[in-house]
Amino acid sequence: MDCLTDSFTPISSILAGKAEGKVVNIRGWVHRSRSSGGLAFIIMRDSSGIIQCAVKKGVVDEVAFNSAKGVFIESSAMVCGTPKKDERAPGGWEIGASDFSVIHQGIPFPIAKDQSVEFLLDTRHLWLRSQKLTKVMKLRDYATRSLRTFFEKRSFIECVPPIITKSACEGGSTLFELDYFGSPAYLSQSGQMYAEVYMQALEKVFILAPSFRAEPSRTVRHLAEYWHLEPEMAFYNQKMNMQLQEEMMVHVCHDIGKNHADLLTDIGRDPEKLLAVKGPFPRITYEKAIEKCRELDCAIEYGQDLGADEEAALTKDAEQPIFIHNHLKAFKAFYMREDPNMPGTVLSADLLAPEGHGEIIGGSERIWDAAELKSRMEEQNLPMKDYQWYVDLREYGSVPHSGFGLGIERLCKWMFGLDHIRDAIPFPRTINRVYP
Repeated sequence: MDCLTDSFTPISSILAGKAEGKVVNIRGWVHRSRSSGGLAFIIMRDSSGIIQCAVKKGVVDEVAFNSAKGVFIESSAMVCGTPKKDERAPGGWEIGASDFSVIHQGIPFPIAKDQSVEFLLDTRHLWLRSQKLTKVMKLRDYATRSLRTFFEKRSFIECVPPIITKSACEGGSTLFELDYFGSPAYLSQSGQMYAEVYMQALEKVFILAPSFRAEPSRTVRHLAEYWHLEPEMAFYNQKMNMQLQEEMMVHVCHDIGKNHADLLTDIGRDPEKLLAVKGPFPRITYEKAIEKCRELDCAIEYGQDLGADEEAALTKDAEQPIFIHNHLKAFKAFYMREDPNMPGTVLSADLLAPEGHGEIIGGSERIWDAAELKSRMEEQNLPMKDYQWYVDLREYGSVPHSGFGLGIERLCKWMFGLDHIRDAIPFPRTINRVYP
């Protein structure tokens, strides 16, 4: 057999019963293997699934049988044979091999059972082949596709932001600084301000790009590099903004829960958890959230922003996402519009995921008056020269508008029931991890 052809059957097709009684060729990697006497059981995997192959001495030639007995986990190989139902085999099917050949034997795979977390992170480039991480990455892709579909159906335009910038969006203390041909520049904390540029012409836009935060955090939900979905909408107020977020969350949860229930089940997540998500989500003011946190014995005072511990406490027993809105102006970003009906607070809203996962979305109505924006920038001592282009947006045909930012990995952590955010991205970048 030549592996560089398309005359191979995906394992998923065999597991679906589409090749019963037919001779098939499969190719992929050895997931598990064992042999006894004249019989070798090789569990093969490809991108679509795993299947057991029985390689029997006398049915295959001596070279093929010896190859099967000597193969390593993660060796690549090809198998020719006939599938039959066997409830004892993984997936309920087994291939009786008529031929087995190794594409690349390689060396013994270094990952075995009961390895430490640090070892698995050091060998992440190999551990990504594991069944759970493979399925999580598939689900992540399906969730991202679902989100794009949601916005496309609502006539949003996807735009591309720069990654290198002179402007801080979320405060200078969490910027990664770099030397940009002799002058300081920064890795983007957010594409939001650039989305506002596109919004002035295209009205409804979204960005999906990496963002970077130099936060010295060691929690289960912080990454230094993550993927950021950021819609921006002209003529949207705070209420419309929150309603859009609600519709988006219901859409993606039901899409994944309904159409990918098998993958969710395989990684230990009950699809019914996602199918039960429905609006309207509870809405709580920041002031009420602080009162609730105090009742739950959280060590937080009015005037402090909610942290991971407080968000976990607020959502531990929740079944639906929760909006916390109207945060204090004092600790929120300079571009958030003050609520004229609740002075001292801004028209902000953070969406917290249930089951203790905490914040996954931060959004607000934006300041659209130039004088108001300049005043807020002066309050926060922001250099006008670095933000003049952003102020310009308010000088030329400005309009009321709103937007939000969704952390893709935080969404996946909750939707897929993951214990740590590092397993929601292929190569996690954390305070102590930048390899491989």
